[in-house]
Order: sequence, then C-alpha cells, then structure tokens
Amino acid sequence: MKTAFITGANKGIGFETAKQLLENGYFVFIGSRNIDNGESAVQQLKKAGFENIHAIRLDVSDITSIEEARKEIGKQTDILDVLINNAGINGGMPQAALEAPVESFQKVMDTNLYGVIRMTQAFMDLLKKSEQPRIVNVSSSGCSLTLHSDPEWIYYSHKAAVYTASKAAMNMYTINLAYELRDTAFKVNAVCPGFVATDFNNHRGTGTVEEGGQRIAKYAMITQDGPTGKFISEEYNSETGETPW
Repeated sequence: MKTAFITGANKGIGFETAKQLLENGYFVFIGSRNIDNGESAVQQLKKAGFENIHAIRLDVSDITSIEEARKEIGKQTDILDVLINNAGINGGMPQAALEAPVESFQKVMDTNLYGVIRMTQAFMDLLKKSEQPRIVNVSSSGCSLTLHSDPEWIYYSHKAAVYTASKAAMNMYTINLAYELRDTAFKVNAVCPGFVATDFNNHRGTGTVEEGGQRIAKYAMITQDGPTGKFISEEYNSETGETPW
C-alpha cells in the first residue's frame, strides 16, 4: 500500500485530496497544526468508510514540529511515496506592494516557502525509498509572473503582493528541486487546484473542493511517463495543464 503525507489536510482542498487518495488505495497521513482538528478530520473520513488514515500534529513553520512529525511517521512506515505540500496562509488583505509591512512578507514566506523547504528536506530520506516518489507543491495560477504581467488576463487586477510573492518563490524552488532530482524516479510539480471556494478565500472561489482535490491527487499519482518540473493549472489550460511561470 502506498503512503502519502498531506500538510494542512484537516479541511478544504487538503481534506478532499486525502479523500481522493484514500479512494485510490493509499494510506494517508493528515497533517494539522491543531491535532484535535486533525483527529476530527480522521473521524469524518472513517465515518465515510475509510480506515487507512492517521492524523499527525504538524506546524510547517516550526522545525521542531516537523522533526516530531517525521519521527511519528517513521514509527509507522519506512517509505513515503507522496508528499503534498498543501499547508499555506494568504496573509490577509489588503496586500499593497507599497504598504504591506515586511513582517507580513516574512510570516507568509515562513509557511508558504520555508515550510515547503523544511518539509521536503525532512522527509526526503523516506521519499527516496519509494519506487515512484511524488512531490506536489500546491501553487496558484495567481502567482504566475507571466499572467500577472498580462493586462488581458482575467485576474490581472487581482493583485496580492505578499501571497503571490511567496508562491512565485515556491515555484522557483520547485524548478530547482525537480532539476536536482531529474535523474531519479521522482516527479516534482507545482499544481494549482483552481479558484476553489474554501475558507482560504472566504468562499469566493468559483470551483469546488472536489475539483481542486482531484487535480492535486492526479499529479500525486502520475506514472513514470508523467511530467516533472512543471507548473500545472488545469483551470487555466484544460488540455495539458501546463501554465506559464
């Protein structure tokens, strides 16, 4: 049975992604900053008939928390097949480039960028033991430099200086990570779930969590002929999903 660890998975897209992977026979570790919320998510999924799931207390901005999570998962498995870096914060609104304090950038980067780096490095030893390791960094088409420079783009005026900077930086980390792992069985991609209605955006999104979870799970389960080092948004590009950086 393949194993997956999803950060920030007690609700929203992370929770739905967990459900999608469970339906495909995976054992799923649900990462949650609040363990009670994580356990509640597990109970919801168990009521739906799933058993191969376990909650893990995890704060991706705290290296001690990550180290404890690594120890806990290491007690249950020697191999991790999938790491989905889903946990993220938006930094609140408004986010004007001239007015957002540096402290806001630092806080959001600590989760959205440094959290991804911490998690990837901490769990690399378990991932390397998988025959087909997968890393999915949950991104957003809203952090595309190309699209945000195009006045004709539908979301051109939806600027958020703090959040988009953090995800654009995470995308660059994804490119470098995929390059370093290019001669291995790893598949590493930045994947946008779409503009999904969740607590993250005060339910202003136009898509469903089911759609978002399905898109993330798809790239967690890609075969060896699948892409790596790509920025994927099937909402933006319904044919190949490939999106301009």
